[in-house]
Amino acid sequence: MKTLTKAEEQIMLSIWKLEKGFLREIVEAQPEPKPHQNTVATILKILVDKGYVGVNQVGRMHEYYALISKAEYSSHTMRHLVEGYFEGSFADAVSFMVKQKEISVKELELLLQQMKNAKK
Repeated sequence: MKTLTKAEEQIMLSIWKLEKGFLREIVEAQPEPKPHQNTVATILKILVDKGYVGVNQVGRMHEYYALISKAEYSSHTMRHLVEGYFEGSFADAVSFMVKQKEISVKELELLLQQMKNAKK
């Protein structure tokens, strides 16, 4: 899976939210300040080339949809982050977050409960 730029990720977030959409709808779904329509069209072409987005021809317009789910991309990104910064150890990543006070004891307890439930 190829890595996305921040601009590409932003477009993908809109497509995942919309599920499918035309260029104008994708531009409207962007946060302020909204990028120019030509910029979004260029990014969409790149996303199609990278295999993240598919296109349906609807009359003279293109309807875009995600080929990769948000969950798939999130999983890939998290693995890549943990491998790159924490030598592949998710425990080290969580430990880092605890030390940085980015995650609370309550959140850790919820994670532990989710892990226990997933094993059942």
